Amino acid sequence: MAERVALYPGTFDPVTNGHIDIIERAARLVDRLVVGVAINIGKGPMFSLEERAELVQAEATRIARETGTAIEVRPFTGLLIQFAQSIGAQMIVRGLRAVSDFDYEFQMAGMNHRLDDSIETVFLMASETNQFIASRFVKDIATMGGDISSFVPPLAFERTMARVKGQTP
Repeated sequence: MAERVALYPGTFDPVTNGHIDIIERAARLVDRLVVGVAINIGKGPMFSLEERAELVQAEATRIARETGTAIEVRPFTGLLIQFAQSIGAQMIVRGLRAVSDFDYEFQMAGMNHRLDDSIETVFLMASETNQFIASRFVKDIATMGGDISSFVPPLAFERTMARVKGQTP
């Protein structure tokens, strides 16, 4: 039987508990999960590509150990579908938080399908405890002095707060 390979792409700036929830759940569905950390200058990242990949890797290592699924964290640039093809993915995993996410994700899935109809997009609904978490809100709350500890894993919390305070972790 062929290895089931999925790609979960995102900017992960910073990685949140919502992202971790999707990684954990996707890992139970496939043999190998690649978490693609994208460059997206348009989103004005707080962390460098390497830092974001490191924060995701810290959590992915634990999840791989717990699930027995091979999980790789790989930075990428360019078209998502080309990256998916390069790693041999049969599916792209996307998390949905609310109806507002669906419009964008539906269009993206359609475009990706047109580019390569052999790669399916699979949507996982965010768990009820994580439906409202968004990286941009986490950054805003942290910047304004709020407590983000319940929204992000411990290492992401530490690094985000250090960055907000002008320290290099």
